[in-house]
Amino acid sequence: MPREARIAAGPGMAVICAASNPEQLRLQLGRLDPARVRGIVSFGVAGGLDPALRSGDVVVATEIAIAAEGKATARWATASMLSETLVAQFDLGGRKITQGIIAGAEDVVLHPHDKAALRDSTGATAVDMESHIAAAYAAAIGLPFAALRVISDPASRALPELALNALKPNGDVDTWKVLRGIARKPSVLPQLMRTARDFNQAIASLRRCRSLLLESGSGLVPANL
Repeated sequence: MPREARIAAGPGMAVICAASNPEQLRLQLGRLDPARVRGIVSFGVAGGLDPALRSGDVVVATEIAIAAEGKATARWATASMLSETLVAQFDLGGRKITQGIIAGAEDVVLHPHDKAALRDSTGATAVDMESHIAAAYAAAIGLPFAALRVISDPASRALPELALNALKPNGDVDTWKVLRGIARKPSVLPQLMRTARDFNQAIASLRRCRSLLLESGSGLVPANL
């Protein structure tokens, strides 16, 4: 997403922003020159799968997993030294920092029951739409990989379809589409407000993570915002 990309940008960083579009991310990664990259970091927000995590809590991946038909079908380990560095140096003012599996999904996981099913099949603590793509790319070309994700929507929270339908191709929100949706269905407003509050809390934590990401070494690519 554009806001995540702006947070990640800095000296020594090549930032790829795919706006939650898996195919676009694959295309952009395919254009990278591996010789100019020291490692890949998946950096952004995620949906919560572990009920103990709240908006703004941080997950550093030990592994990336994808699932089909109720079971994990592929897994990628993260670079332990890079992941441990990310965990060891954080001070996020009381926010929980945990290590765990991050699940990759090709589509948005909207509902709590779908989140629970994904947790059961993968053992994951969080889900995003990009880390599995970045992990597969890093493994294919022999680069170290790490993933740092901040929880936006907790496991118990459903995402309103209006919020997803109002996203532009570049990841920005179409404000007029949101307003028209609220006018047609005013009852969705409280859910939209909760979603916005969750996202803002996640973005605040992500900003606090930024300095560590920049200190972890030039040539790292936040590959999947």
